Amino acid sequence: MTSKELMYVEDALGHEKYFQTSFRETADKLSDNSLRDLVRELSQTHAEIYSNLYGLL
Repeated sequence: MTSKELMYVEDALGHEKYFQTSFRETADKLSDNSLRDLVRELSQTHAEIYSNLYGLL
């Protein structure tokens, strides 16, 4: 992996971690159960994307 590719993956990891955390924190603030479940699912999706990207390293 070139240094440029590595920087891209590191940047993408940071974005995915941010999305995961933001969705999780937002879900904790929601009172609507179905909306909270949807936002938690989005958080989990970004956690999986993070894991897949991390696996490239």
